[in-house]
Amino acid sequence: MPIVVDIDVMLARRKMSVGELADRVGITPANLAVLKNGRAKAVRFATLAALCEVLDCQPGDLLHWEAEDTAGSRTAPADAS
Repeated sequence: MPIVVDIDVMLARRKMSVGELADRVGITPANLAVLKNGRAKAVRFATLAALCEVLDCQPGDLLHWEAEDTAGSRTAPADAS
């Protein structure tokens, strides 16, 4: 999927566990795991807003887009040389 979820990065920066984040956001650890592992097909704006509030970040800190090639795998960034 071309949308990549970077919740792990923010968890590490905030020194917070998945369980603590799930409790503070109000979702189950299992649902948070589905989201953070990139298996979610959708995310509610209310959940995204709660994640941003608890992690003190912007939606773009949690989500970013990566292009896919025709086989469905991520493409490597272009060489800068």
